Amino acid sequence: MFVLYLVLFLGGMYLMGFAFNVTEYEGLVFIGGLLLTSLAVGLPFALGAIERRRDPEKDSGSARP
Repeated sequence: MFVLYLVLFLGGMYLMGFAFNVTEYEGLVFIGGLLLTSLAVGLPFALGAIERRRDPEKDSGSARP
């Protein structure tokens, strides 16, 4: 999964930089890169929360007895 996040993150950074060289639709290319980068950062947190919700025994930070 780490490789997927890395590819999304680097691809998003590339698109944001490439947006300055595109002659048309610069804004859309930049927004696409921003969305890819945001997805790469947010996806591990979201998937981790879903996994902990599914199996509460894995959550070691719980204060419940």
